[in-house]
Amino acid sequence: MKKQINSCPNQTEKLKLVSMLANKAIMAIKNGTIKKRNLVWLELTGCSGNIISLLDAANPGFKNLATQMVNIIFDNSLMVAEGQAAMEKLFAITADDYILVVEGAIASKDNGLYNIIGQFNGQPITAYRAINELGPKASYVIAMGACASDGGISAGRPNPSGSLSVQSILNRKVIKLPGCPCHPDWLTGTLSYILLYGQPELDNKDRPTMFYSTLIHDVCPRRPYFDQGIFAEKLGDKSCMFKIGCRGPVTPVDCPVRKWNQHVNWPIGDDSPCIGCAQFGFPDRMEPFISYNTTREV
Repeated sequence: MKKQINSCPNQTEKLKLVSMLANKAIMAIKNGTIKKRNLVWLELTGCSGNIISLLDAANPGFKNLATQMVNIIFDNSLMVAEGQAAMEKLFAITADDYILVVEGAIASKDNGLYNIIGQFNGQPITAYRAINELGPKASYVIAMGACASDGGISAGRPNPSGSLSVQSILNRKVIKLPGCPCHPDWLTGTLSYILLYGQPELDNKDRPTMFYSTLIHDVCPRRPYFDQGIFAEKLGDKSCMFKIGCRGPVTPVDCPVRKWNQHVNWPIGDDSPCIGCAQFGFPDRMEPFISYNTTREV
C-alpha cells in the first residue's frame, strides 16, 4: 500500500487563515476600530462564474461578507436597482472611497462594443468604459478569476472580442486572484486582509502569497506515486496523473488543502487532472487538458 501525504501543519493553518482574518475584521468593524468599505463588483466579459462561486462561500459565508464586512454598491447580478438607477449608483461611487472587484476580461475591440453592461443617460456603457472610469479611482483593484487576471477563456484563441486582462487596461497595481472560477476563500481572505492591514504580500505576478505560494504538485496527496514512478494510464486511476496531462507541477495555488464546495473535494480528489486554471496562460497554454502520449515511453 502506498503512503499518502497528509497536509503539513503550515498548510493546515492556511486553511484556517481566511476564517480567522474575516472574524477579526468583523469584530474590528463592530468595535469601531475599522470601518466597512464600499465595494463595487463589475461582471464584465466572462461567464459570471466567480460571483456564483462566492455565493457558495462558507465560514464566513456570502451573507457575512455582504452585511458585516463591506457595503456592496454595485453588482450586475445581485443588486435590486436596474437600468438608469443602477448606472447612477455605479458612477456616483467614484466620488467616494471604494474597492473595485472585477470578474471577466475587458472586451476592447471596436471601443468595447462587444460587452455592454448597461445604459447611462441614453449612452451604452461598455466594460471598456467602466473599467477605465472606475479602475483609476478605486483604493484597491482586485482581478477575480482567470479572465480578469490574465484574459482567461474570454481572451482564448482567436479572441474575436479583443478581450484583455484588467492589468492590460489599467496603469496601476492590480491584485490578481486567478482561477476558473476563483475560490471564494481567496477573495474573502484578500478583502479581510485589506480591511485590517492594507495590501497583502504579493508575489512577482501580484498574487497574494497566502494562497498562491505553493505548487499543487508539492502538496498533492498523490505526490508519493509521482516519486515512485507510478502513473495513471486513464481517467479514474488512483495514482499520479502527471502523464495524462495534470498541470499541478506548474500551478501554484492551495487547492489540495482548501478544496472546493465548502472544502469537500477538488478535481484530483475526484480523479480528474488539474487543468491549471489558476495559472497564467490558461486555457491556451494549458491545453490539451488530457493527453495520453506526450510523456509516455513508446
